[in-house]
Amino acid sequence: MLFTLLGIQQRLLIKLLAQRSIWLYAGFHSIFLLLISSSVATLAGASTSLTLAISAVAATGSLFATPAIARSVGLEPLKAMAMTIASTLLMPIVLYATLMLFQNDSVSLDIHSYVQRLVIFIFGPMIFSAVCYHVIPHNLLHRVHGKLSQVTILLVLAFPFGLIGPFREVFNQSFSTGIFFLTIGLAICAFYFIVGYVVYYRHGIDEGLLAAITSANRNVLLTFTVAGSYLGPDFIVLMGAIQLPTYCLPMLVKWINRYLSQVAIHKPAKN
Repeated sequence: MLFTLLGIQQRLLIKLLAQRSIWLYAGFHSIFLLLISSSVATLAGASTSLTLAISAVAATGSLFATPAIARSVGLEPLKAMAMTIASTLLMPIVLYATLMLFQNDSVSLDIHSYVQRLVIFIFGPMIFSAVCYHVIPHNLLHRVHGKLSQVTILLVLAFPFGLIGPFREVFNQSFSTGIFFLTIGLAICAFYFIVGYVVYYRHGIDEGLLAAITSANRNVLLTFTVAGSYLGPDFIVLMGAIQLPTYCLPMLVKWINRYLSQVAIHKPAKN
């Protein structure tokens, strides 16, 4: 987040966060996809624990690394940052409502940990970046940021290795169960990606791909941090299972973007 925010003027980011379209996306990301996901899981006969896990993933805000991933594939990191922040701020409300539907007892979220991570990963870097824009000459700042952005994606790709432990243990116990959770993880990411693209494609290819990748990226570690004890046994396994498809997205999006651009160039103009 810090490396990406250094290349963004915070005034423009705050102005973008005030736009209605960003919060409409946040509602699509957290509420609309949650309703669809939980409905499909219920109709498919999924267990209560698995339905809760899928619903919790759907309620989760976008991954903090989404803007860096968007930049790596040639998409607009500023809008990706605004969409990520908006979906993250909406997350505790949607997650709390979701857990209330599945729990018979009272539910409480670890708001202290949630706020702490907002400060560490969003508000702190925003303030630091704003200070840098006022103190450091813009030419030097952009030159340094250009160098940093070349290694940012490597840091992003290294992140999921710490989350796949419980998922890997499932394979030791039952290979078929491991494949089942991997299939669910692939299906979730693919579904969110496709729906995000289809809904936002009318605004252009780049907007469609940006919504797709932001929808498919899910900050499940933040969800587990604030509500781990209420998420059921399947969530931590599913959390690891979606890491592989999530971090394959940059390569997939880059290929799709190149393909769609070529199709648009060679598409005959309408009379």
